[in-house]
Amino acid sequence: MTTAAQTQELFRCADAVCFDVDSTVIREEGIDELAKFCGVGDAVTEMTLKAMGGSVSFHTALSERLSIIKCSREQVNKLITDHPPQLTPGIKELVEKLHQRSVKVFLVSGGFRCIVEHVASQLSIPLHHVYANRLKFFFNGEYAGFDESQPTAQSGGKSRVISMLQEEYGFRNIVMIGDGATDLEACPPASAFIGFGGNVVRQQVKEKSSWYVSSFGELLKELEKI
Repeated sequence: MTTAAQTQELFRCADAVCFDVDSTVIREEGIDELAKFCGVGDAVTEMTLKAMGGSVSFHTALSERLSIIKCSREQVNKLITDHPPQLTPGIKELVEKLHQRSVKVFLVSGGFRCIVEHVASQLSIPLHHVYANRLKFFFNGEYAGFDESQPTAQSGGKSRVISMLQEEYGFRNIVMIGDGATDLEACPPASAFIGFGGNVVRQQVKEKSSWYVSSFGELLKELEKI
């Protein structure tokens, strides 16, 4: 396992940085917000906690939560309009700084592409740098499941995305930043993992992170050392 100093060094010279989205780049868990909006919040929040803690497989948790929510296309669109995702303080400045340094930034999320693309647009991240799950709807707009072929729909999916990025772009040093067990799993193949506790602290992730931060300001300070 790398030390905090080694992780900081890898972050300072990264070719690419991959961010988790829910409870990292944004303050809330997108699937929990969608559940609340659809009136089934409590049942889904409990399942999210199990998924983030790593006690059930991500695919199982995603499938079970969505079968409870059964959101329509109209409900998803209304959620984004009425309750747009709230960016975590400091993320905009951090992504701007990384872009200035020609570091590629990706959003790798177990959440939903329709929400994550909205976040990417706010951060000037190209949409082809977004990896997330796709909801499926029938022609009348009713829920029809989710695209199970997406890597992020499976346990270990974030690791697969990192491997794909290494192959496609030839990155030698990718850093993953996130709050949950699925983010921690992405290292390796990521060169380093930074645990983020600015919105929620997951004890298992905190204990296993060589560098754990509680604000994006700490990451900005690190970049300013160069």
